[in-house]
Amino acid sequence: MKIFRPFKINLVLIFFLFFSSNSFAQTYNIGHTSTVLYDNTRIRDVNTEIYYPADSNGDDVSISIGNFPVLVFGHGFLISWEAYENFWISLVSEGYILCFPTTEMGFTPNHQIFADDLRFISSQMQIESQNSSSIFYNSVLPKTGIMGHSMGGGASFLATENNPNIITLINFAAAETSPSAISAASNITIPSLIFSGEDDCVSPPISNQNIMFDSLNSICKTQINIINGGHCYFANENMLCSFGESSCNPNLNITRNEQQSVTNDFLKIWLNFYLKSDQNSFSIFNDSLQSSNRITYSQFCNSTATEEKSFDKELIRIIDILARETKEKKNEPLFYIYDDGTVEKKIIIE
Repeated sequence: MKIFRPFKINLVLIFFLFFSSNSFAQTYNIGHTSTVLYDNTRIRDVNTEIYYPADSNGDDVSISIGNFPVLVFGHGFLISWEAYENFWISLVSEGYILCFPTTEMGFTPNHQIFADDLRFISSQMQIESQNSSSIFYNSVLPKTGIMGHSMGGGASFLATENNPNIITLINFAAAETSPSAISAASNITIPSLIFSGEDDCVSPPISNQNIMFDSLNSICKTQINIINGGHCYFANENMLCSFGESSCNPNLNITRNEQQSVTNDFLKIWLNFYLKSDQNSFSIFNDSLQSSNRITYSQFCNSTATEEKSFDKELIRIIDILARETKEKKNEPLFYIYDDGTVEKKIIIE
C-alpha cells in the first residue's frame, strides 16, 4: 500500500503498553533488601528493611522498571517488622515500596527519635532514587506516605508534623506518645486515614485515635472503626502483643484475617487516590464507607480536597530495556516514565 503526501513526512507508528494503576493493574513479585541508611545530620545509622516491586522474588534482586510511591512504616512497641508481612505482601505486589525501620525496638524506646527515623527515611528514599549505585535508582516516585501501628502509629503523627515531603498519613490503632501525638495532630494538614479497632483495649479509640482524629487539621480526614476489631490483629501474630491484649480482652469476636481484610479493602483504595492519582478511587472509597456493615466511620473533607481533577502528567525520564537513561530514539523499545507513576513502552518506527 502506498501513502502519498504533498510534502515529505515520516510515518511514525507508536505502540503503547501501559503498566501502572492508571492503565491496568500489574502484579509484581517482591524484592527485599536490608540496608543501613546513614543520617548525616543526626550522625545516626537507621537500619531499615525494604520491600519493593520486582520481576522475581528474592533478596537484593533488581527493582521492576517504573517509578513507585514509598510508604514508611513505624512498628509497634516490641513488635518486629516481620509481624507486618501482611502489609508488604498486600501492597508491594501492587506497586508500592515499603520501608520498615528496625530502630527503637527496646523496652525504653524514644518516640521522637523513632519519628525522626521515619521522617529521615521518607526523604532519603528520594535521594536513593538519584544514586546510580542504589537498587532504587530512577525508581522512586516523589509521592510518600507515612504509616504506623500502635507506638509507630503515634510516631507517625510526630514524623508527619510540619513535614512537606509527605502526601498522606495512615495509621492503625495509634497510641499516644511522648512528645504527644495528639498535640502533633493539630499541625497536620495533609489527607489522613485513621484505623481503629472497636474492641481495642491496648490503645482504646476513646482515649487515643478519636482524640487524634478530632485534633487533625487535615484537608481531608477519615477514621474507620472496625466493628469487633482489636489492637494486635492489624499485624500478624506477635507473642508480646497478643499477650498484652489477652490480659484485657482475650475473646475478640473477629478473626485476624477478617480484620486485615477490612483494613486492606479501604487502605488500597485510599492509597490509589492519593499516591497513584486514580481519580475514581475516592468516590469508590466513600461508597464503600457508606455501604460496609463491617465498620463505622467519621469523615471531614473540604470540597476542594477530593474533587476530581484532570492532571497533565510530566515526563520524568526515558530508559532503555537495560534501565539506562537515554534520549528518544527510533526503531528501539523505550520506557517513558511520568511523574504520576505511569510507564509507557513505546517503539517509534520511522
